[in-house]
Parts: sequence; C-alpha cells; structure tokens
Amino acid sequence: MKKMKYILIACVCALMTGCMAGEDYGFDTDWSAPNTDNAYGNPEIQETNVITVKELLDRYVNPMTAANDTTMIREDVQIKVIVTGNDIEGNIYNEVAVKDETGAILICIAQGGLYGYLPVGKEILVDLKGLHIGLYGNQPQIGVAYTNSSGKTFPSRMNRNIWQKHFKYVDANFTHEVAPEEFDVTRMQDVEYVKACRGKLMTVKGVTMAEADGVKVWASEAEKDAGNGVSRSIAVNGKVPMSGNYSSFVVRSSTYADFAAQVMPTGKINLTGIFTVYANNPDRYGYTWQILLREGTDVEIAE
Repeated sequence: MKKMKYILIACVCALMTGCMAGEDYGFDTDWSAPNTDNAYGNPEIQETNVITVKELLDRYVNPMTAANDTTMIREDVQIKVIVTGNDIEGNIYNEVAVKDETGAILICIAQGGLYGYLPVGKEILVDLKGLHIGLYGNQPQIGVAYTNSSGKTFPSRMNRNIWQKHFKYVDANFTHEVAPEEFDVTRMQDVEYVKACRGKLMTVKGVTMAEADGVKVWASEAEKDAGNGVSRSIAVNGKVPMSGNYSSFVVRSSTYADFAAQVMPTGKINLTGIFTVYANNPDRYGYTWQILLREGTDVEIAE
C-alpha cells in the first residue's frame, strides 16, 4: 500500500511539473480555451505602398496579349481587398475572389476549407512581392507560376504556407457587408466591360437555364468534363447568346459542389456569383462568361 501511495504522489508531482514547465516556456496550458488569435496570416506585414486592384491590373495584367501569361511581382506593393467568394459549398476550388472599390481578382491557394478563415466580407492586406500575377484563359489571377503540358504558363495555386506569409487581416473581428453588382448582358462582348468585370461578384436578373426541364441538375457525374465540372447555358430573353462555336454565357458548377445534385429551376431566375471569363482566342470566338455560384442560395426565383 505504501508503495502504491508513493507512486500516486510521484504521478501528481510529474503532472504539476509538466504544467508549470508549459507555462515557463510560453505554452498555452488552458486546453479548454486555445489561443487562436494569430492562427492565420502574417501579423508582421506592415501596411505600406498600397495600390488599388485597378492599378495592379493596369500595371501588370492588361498589357498582356496572350490568353495565358504570368509575371512575378518584384515591387514592394500591396492590395487591401475584401473577400467576395470562397469554397463554402465546394464549387469555387482552391481560390478566393477578392475586390476593392476599383476592381476584382482571384487569388489561387492550394488549400481546402478557405471559407473557415477567409469568409465573405473579411478584409485582408496582401503583400504581393514575390507572387505571380497574370491570365488563365484571360481571367486575372494571383498565385505562383505553372506551365502545363501544352507549354502554357499562368498563375496557379500557391502553397498554403506561402500564402500565410503574404496576407494579414485588416481587422480580424470585423466583417463587411458585401453586395453584388448587376451584370449588363448587353455588354457581354465589350472588351473594356470584360476587363472591368472579370472576377467580380455580380448578379444577372431575369434569365433562364436553357437546359432546365424539371429533371436536369446543375452538375451530374455523367456529364462532367476533365475538370470535374459541368457548364449549363444561360438564356437571355429566351435565347442563348452565342459567339463563334461556343456558348458565351454559362453557369459553371463542380460535381463536388453541395448543390450539384439540385434540379435547375425552369422559370426565370436571378443568378449571383463570381463572374469569370474563359477565352483562349477571344478575337475569333469572343468571351465565355462563367458564373461560379458560391452556394445554392445564389440562385433565386425572379419576381
């Protein structure tokens, strides 16, 4: 019995010593309330030389002539932007859409669950030096350089550790209200309008889904392409806008999206999402507008 008593005392002392050692070395020993104040981002970034998204695009992207191109940002420049789209329902993959009062752009990050720490409305400061910026199918993106099997180089998904070093919250405790702009369908092929709207959160009102028949869903496994997605044509005033051989206005949905198996509405609807373009040869075929729905509630019945 005495031997057992001494063993118990020794165990209690060891536990107390371990707790004190944790405190001495700065460990958070309150397991019920972990410290996550600095869990994301780089708080050492100082706000200096902030430029607008429009200035960034005018300086680096708009002069590019190839549909797929990239360049490294070597200047000490930053952007202060608000998150407008993320992967909350699995449709926007490995990227977030951001904007300021002058424009919008996509940031590509090789990480899932981005919505957890980059919710819509969160304002962030992004240190751009060392990152790549450019075009993928004429869509502006920020990331790291990637060259595919066809020899095309464009900005693609950066490692999440790289991303953590390049951003910080402007105010981790505040979230902005984010409202979409209305998309002007009469200017779908207006080059200047295209450049100004790429990557924006927008709404198109009173349209219909050309393939909606009360049965077809947004993205079935049987119809997916090599990118695990399905493009559904949008009809404006009962007609599908066409440019060359390609439909120029679509809802682009991943088969992994939470709403992929939902049946498309058959009547007039309003669609809200991140408006992106894909055009490898816009001079010949024009621009294909792709709406990336963020979640199922981005589709609403038009009044």
